[in-house]
Amino acid sequence: KENGTVSEYQPLLKDIKEVPSKTLLMAVWAACIGGTFQYGYNVSIINAPTKAVQTFINETWMERYEEEIPPQLLTFLWSSIVSIFTIGGLIGASVGGTLAIRFGRKGTLLINNSFALMAALLMGMSFFASAFELLIIGRFLSGVNAGICVQPLYLGEIAPRALRGAMAMGTSIFITGDSNGTGDGTQVLGQEEHWPLLLSTTCIPALLQLMILPWFPESPRYLLIDRSDDHACTLALKQLHGGDNYYGEREDMQRERASSTGIKPLKPWEVFADRSLRWPLLTIITIGIAQQLNGINAIYFYADYVFAEAGIPFEKIPYATVGTGACECLTALTCGLLIESLGRRVLIIGGYSLMALWCICFTITLTFQNYSPWMPYLSMACVFLFILSFGLGPGGVTNILTTELFTQTARPAAYMIAGSVNWLSFFIIGMVFPFIVNGLQQYCFLVFLVVCCLVASFIFFVVPETKNKTFLEIQNEFQSGERNKSSAAKGQDGPLLPTSP
Repeated sequence: KENGTVSEYQPLLKDIKEVPSKTLLMAVWAACIGGTFQYGYNVSIINAPTKAVQTFINETWMERYEEEIPPQLLTFLWSSIVSIFTIGGLIGASVGGTLAIRFGRKGTLLINNSFALMAALLMGMSFFASAFELLIIGRFLSGVNAGICVQPLYLGEIAPRALRGAMAMGTSIFITGDSNGTGDGTQVLGQEEHWPLLLSTTCIPALLQLMILPWFPESPRYLLIDRSDDHACTLALKQLHGGDNYYGEREDMQRERASSTGIKPLKPWEVFADRSLRWPLLTIITIGIAQQLNGINAIYFYADYVFAEAGIPFEKIPYATVGTGACECLTALTCGLLIESLGRRVLIIGGYSLMALWCICFTITLTFQNYSPWMPYLSMACVFLFILSFGLGPGGVTNILTTELFTQTARPAAYMIAGSVNWLSFFIIGMVFPFIVNGLQQYCFLVFLVVCCLVASFIFFVVPETKNKTFLEIQNEFQSGERNKSSAAKGQDGPLLPTSP
């Protein structure tokens, strides 16, 4: 400790079972409540007041033009209110990394709440101002808020190496706010007289984060590597990891700082141009697209139909839908317990493999839905098993991989790229998904079967295990695999792709 290194103590430190401090757990909660919780909540909460908002648009049109709004125009305006959220998300994702470099991870999270507060104000005032245009602007700002969110970046950098995956599971656990929003909004505030209040509740998580997050430190990695503030980094590590548990993390940061000396944070186009980053970049693009195209949206689309066919009363179906969200939350918690023991590769490959299996089973049960009275219950089982498999692997591991596959100089740009790809895929699947379902019916799951198999194969052959490794070690594995690939192309021995332990 006197020499600023703990090399001789490293074997001892690895044998110590690290337990997260209360401060670290509270920092995770403070970051998540105004982060991915907002994303999940705003994606789903708009479904509850659908009829009430459409009635409001029609009444506003009547007041202005003394005639009812044409049905096609009403559909267009409602679709705009729903879908402009993804446009805002895409714009937010494209600037989130830049803000994270300029204002820090915690600073960006705090600044980002201003978009949520403005959105809540505009959507809440739309009814009193008789202006449905405010709803469109408010939903756009909500999307910007969800897109800018750098919470996974913050969590990945404040967590100890041995708990990096488990701490990052807060992203998946809090994103299940979408199911809570749907259930609570439908039953409590989704009624016609309450919908402005319902849509403005997005300000509550923002206010909570503004009150709580300032009490916690900035990312230690950002302070040391980006800001060269050794003292602030040490104080942040002591606060987050405990007084005697931060030396190993500090040494890892010092190594990464030395390797990036003189290198400025990369821009997105510079990441694309860097050949040493092409496999990590291809990985995050692939898993980002797969996150939207793996069939989870189709499962939620079919859930109401399957529950109805199984004999569940119509008024009880929303509770069953909340149950599917609870399944995803449960598996996210389970993934958090297993991710540091089984590793990232086992969970994400296993998750996609199981999802492919349930795609086959669900296609069969839907095809023969009317052949037996117990077939709808098999379909219900497939719904829950598919969601459980998604939450256990892809839903929980995808975000942490984006953190772990890049070092400090490239990570913000990588988040911008990954976020933009994810939001663009979200927008595209929202546009074409109804046509896929209407055209292929239950056979649409064969398309998702192919996607799940391809992604599982890609991860198996390309992505190394990242459990309990430093960011530099992970980067070196990818670069070593790239060198082996070049050697093989010249006729020398060596694997064609990055090796995996």
